[in-house]
Amino acid sequence: MRCIFCDIVAGREPASRIFEDDRIVAFMDIRPVRAGQALIVPRAHIDHFCDLPDDLATHIFLAGQQLARTMQEVLSPVRVGTVVHGFGVPHAHLIVIPLEHPWDITSSANALLDDGNIIFKWEQVPLMPRAGLDEIAARLRTEHNA
Repeated sequence: MRCIFCDIVAGREPASRIFEDDRIVAFMDIRPVRAGQALIVPRAHIDHFCDLPDDLATHIFLAGQQLARTMQEVLSPVRVGTVVHGFGVPHAHLIVIPLEHPWDITSSANALLDDGNIIFKWEQVPLMPRAGLDEIAARLRTEHNA
């Protein structure tokens, strides 16, 4: 199956590259939520971010942190965020995005229709009862320590 990110890494598809090394390539996202949104991908094709070797995931996150600092300096957004959502291209990638509003990175759970307008409010998402939070934390803690 063809992977556009593998094609970009190999130079078979165009990309506005920001930087690269022997393990990763960073380039501009062609569908940015905000101008300056970029992607950092491993050169190796690995579908899920959680399947990356720890040292490679660390390398990608450190590169993302450096890129975020550069974005802050050059583009002066209100904030810079990072996202790993695992959707879109099935090749692990970190999204680094200049943010102007909290809803630049959001969930549809935050959205509501108000007088014909879509608005976003994090308060829209109901609080989970502490018992539910504690139960999930215990499950994760048990699995993590296994």
